[in-house]
Amino acid sequence: MNEKAKLAVLKGILRRYRRVLIAFSGGVDSTLLLNIAGAELGRSNVLAVTAHSPTYPAGEMAYARKMAASCGVRHVILTTHETDDERFLANPPQRCFHCKMELFAQLSRLAEAERFPFILDASNADDVQDFRPGRQAGKEFNIQSPLIEAGMTKQDIRRLSRWMGLDSWNKPANPCLASRVPYGTRITPEILTLIDRSEKYLKKLGFETVRVRFHHQLARIEVDSSQLARITSPTIRDRIQRHFKKLGWIWVTVDLRGYRTGSLNEALAPASNR
Repeated sequence: MNEKAKLAVLKGILRRYRRVLIAFSGGVDSTLLLNIAGAELGRSNVLAVTAHSPTYPAGEMAYARKMAASCGVRHVILTTHETDDERFLANPPQRCFHCKMELFAQLSRLAEAERFPFILDASNADDVQDFRPGRQAGKEFNIQSPLIEAGMTKQDIRRLSRWMGLDSWNKPANPCLASRVPYGTRITPEILTLIDRSEKYLKKLGFETVRVRFHHQLARIEVDSSQLARITSPTIRDRIQRHFKKLGWIWVTVDLRGYRTGSLNEALAPASNR
């Protein structure tokens, strides 16, 4: 089934819900979902909710506001408090479960107050194959994942977004900043701020898809493999080294394997599978 056939399936799924609250990050997946839900259900029957916390990259909120406004739906910003939860700060492999429990609890209270019977997230079919402990939290709060139900992959979503003329179609994924910290390393506001500032600088240099993985005094930079030659060129390399030292890093490295989703999960796999 191609992406346009999956789109027809998705529209049918959404019409069953009639009135929905959507967990909206402003990324490619949630922007597509919000646009289609608004068109199928009517703008007044859709509420976009974006969670704000120290784990949310600082530059993302303005983009989320812009995308929600372009959809013509009401947009609410919620402050979540996962960084007050010691279970989250301890950063176990189940960290995302504790984060999502906080998010979905708040969304559930808002949905009840606003009389939205269904809460949707924008998980896609590729997420089912990845290590995603946050999905268990979704099950506990009966969060619906229509993109998964329609069988939509990330590639499908990007193709449809481009076909629909959505600005977000080629937006790089940008999950929470805690995903840059290896499991077992305690999460602090200072670490999250350091990562955010470091990635912001690299984006100013033109590296759109970028992660700065925190390894205490060492920064491990991941960029798209097509950008490895550029980031290791003498001029760019020296600029990054100088700026990162000012931010507080002692050592700066570039991962020669390039960017890949969830690279910190590799530490959970047997050595033979890395």
